[in-house]
Amino acid sequence: MINLSNEELRTLQHIELEMLVEVDRICRKNHIHYSITGGTLLGAVRHGGFIPWDDDADISMLRSEYVRFRKACETDLDKDRFYFQDMDNTEGYRWGYGKVRRKDSLFLREYQEDMPYEQGIFIDIFPRDGIPDGSMAGRIHSLLCFLIRKAFWSAIGKEMAGNRFIRDVYAVIAKIPLASLRRSYRNLVRWSNERPRKQVRALTFPLPRGVRGYDRKWYGRYTNIEFEGHKLMVESSYLDWLKREFGNYMTIPPKEKQKVHPVSAIKFPKEYLI
Repeated sequence: MINLSNEELRTLQHIELEMLVEVDRICRKNHIHYSITGGTLLGAVRHGGFIPWDDDADISMLRSEYVRFRKACETDLDKDRFYFQDMDNTEGYRWGYGKVRRKDSLFLREYQEDMPYEQGIFIDIFPRDGIPDGSMAGRIHSLLCFLIRKAFWSAIGKEMAGNRFIRDVYAVIAKIPLASLRRSYRNLVRWSNERPRKQVRALTFPLPRGVRGYDRKWYGRYTNIEFEGHKLMVESSYLDWLKREFGNYMTIPPKEKQKVHPVSAIKFPKEYLI
């Protein structure tokens, strides 16, 4: 694992900002609604931009908008600088969400070095899918989300998990053909969106403890928010989202909890090299 210097981390953030601005450009051109989310939204509210120690950037959009966005990327994405990946266009891709990546760059998370696809510096694009309203259906849905997420993760978990028994379990799960996992994921997407739902979530990304999902009505209206000197899009009820996700979101965590992802290799585009 390598530790990024403050200068390297800030350069990484500038490149991620490039991609955030590009996604914003595409979405506004095509009348697609999105919201910055996760630590990116928290950083916008609490810091006016990136959380100082944050090394990634996140965007979310309803599934219907995501379908339109990935289509728009085929014609409108600046392919001289960026490329888009998800399981529908990238062989070996194991995540239930998309990534916009920077060309002429490299960003390897620890234990992901052997993933069989190009791994440039990226931002995540999370589709939000419906959660069945009934209590029992909701529990089954949550379980399926957990199982499919762990199955996708197994190729990494078999090396990364701290417990030998868990690594062995992941090693067995990793033998499931990726085509079968993708088919299961797509079936879950269809079930999640077969009718209007009151709540939504990213299917293959964990929710905070005690949180069932996010209110679908929050994604009915959007506004702009300042982020690193740019206007980006956010759902109008973003403070309610932050409260549900982080609780007391304005409290800065102690130094020992200001975590970054383990990185094994990084290369910046040539125009960022001094």
